[in-house]
Amino acid sequence: MAQADPSGRGPVAPPGRGPAPVPVRMAGPGGAARRRGRGPLRVLLAMLVTALVAGGAVPYVGGPGRAYLSYLVLAERADADGADRAAERTRAAGGQVVQEYPQIGAVLAYAAEGFAEKVRGRPGVAAVGATRTSPVPGPPRSVDGAGDFRAGADDGGGGVDGADGTTVTVPDPGERDAWNLALLGAAPGAGADTAPGPPRGPAAPGAAALRDVLVAVLDSGVDDTHPDLRAAVDPRSSVSCADGRPDARTGSWRPEAGVGESGHGTHVAGIVGAARDGRGVSGVAPGVRIGAVRLLGPLGQYYAENIVCGLLWAADHGARAINNSYFADPWKYNCPEDLDQAALTAAVGRAVEYARRRGAVVVASAGNDAQDLGAARTDERSPNDRSTGPPQSRSLGPECVRLPGELPGVVTVTAVDRDGRPSVYTNHGRGRVSLAAPGGDPDGGARGAVVSDWPGGRYAALAGTSMAAAHVSGAVAVAAALHPDWDSDRLAALLAATADAACPPGPHACGDREYYGAGALVLPR
Repeated sequence: MAQADPSGRGPVAPPGRGPAPVPVRMAGPGGAARRRGRGPLRVLLAMLVTALVAGGAVPYVGGPGRAYLSYLVLAERADADGADRAAERTRAAGGQVVQEYPQIGAVLAYAAEGFAEKVRGRPGVAAVGATRTSPVPGPPRSVDGAGDFRAGADDGGGGVDGADGTTVTVPDPGERDAWNLALLGAAPGAGADTAPGPPRGPAAPGAAALRDVLVAVLDSGVDDTHPDLRAAVDPRSSVSCADGRPDARTGSWRPEAGVGESGHGTHVAGIVGAARDGRGVSGVAPGVRIGAVRLLGPLGQYYAENIVCGLLWAADHGARAINNSYFADPWKYNCPEDLDQAALTAAVGRAVEYARRRGAVVVASAGNDAQDLGAARTDERSPNDRSTGPPQSRSLGPECVRLPGELPGVVTVTAVDRDGRPSVYTNHGRGRVSLAAPGGDPDGGARGAVVSDWPGGRYAALAGTSMAAAHVSGAVAVAAALHPDWDSDRLAALLAATADAACPPGPHACGDREYYGAGALVLPR
């Protein structure tokens, strides 16, 4: 997703400190806490130079006066032979193949505008779609070792520069007031106060059992040097997919400090699996292994090729849960009547299905627009990668979907506040959402938001469906530790059945399917 705003509401005091103002950030309309303070009129050339200086994954190379778009080309066959056919058709039309996705019969190509029209309808080609609307000078430069889905770094090493400078942090909470864990029936840390939640059953699986489970966090990157996450992040399962190619060089998965809201992935990872040691925060599944998969590129976008790359990487490295707390750029909602958007939906859909067949539960945030996903709605943000001009104002029907959250088989998560009620910002929709989980309240101060890790050994209080999705991914890890032989459908069904059994019916109670799906998340036992 390319946009997320601060809540814009009044300041609050952080816990354990005096009246110093600490604005609580709401994870924005895409489910991920990112600020688009730069606005649509940012200068593209300056951003490209920044990327080159920073050594990120998306510097571009091209000739003078050339302008390229990136495209996903899908073959009719969703396998390696299909990828070969897609590559052949791409080159015949003058495009450059940057990455092949043999798992789903697709390739990532760069070419001049008009390329899609040359390739669509050719024998063996199912769909072609431009993944961006703002041209770049050329394809991404070659990086040694990039492009191999079997790769993995040997160790973490190194460090990060710290937070992105746009989010105010809070003091170390010492695992106190873990209201979000209490709502799930998990044991909160020492000193936590009480919050409404189900009675606790038998003990959850221990750290040793959870260590056999991998959760992939597809996001802005994860600071694996944070004390809460140092033992959790698995370098061999971590990667950058920030330009659609898997780059497993050491540290490639870490957040880039110069990119706005780059700390978001660290916050999400802490909710999933921060260590339970009496310091900082505790995750839903402390002891789980985390695969840090950075999708956010230096230009601040989650393009479809980044998502495809991340899903395939996570699946091929054995993830049992894949967390997606964002929406795809540049279109907030992708409509089937638009040939470009239909191709992006098909590509990400193939990657989701591949991951599910490999045993992963794909979890996604529902979004923070207070919209009914099953009804007509307005999109006034897309395309969000434009370099000039205003966004389009699009009147959309329910056939237009968020990626990946509204794809078949994805567990789509809404947010509830500290009292277990639907958060005012959460998207919803009967038959469109799967579960509800703690997302917090941006008007409730630090105690009403979800406190988790932030780069540089710090902590931040955020609210949004991003946080809610992370709780569900942690719960999937618990279910997988209890039932290591179960496939993705059985694991998802267990969470739904457990939530349903704990929820009474009634409007705005956790049996309200429009806001809660199957019900409010409860940790399986």
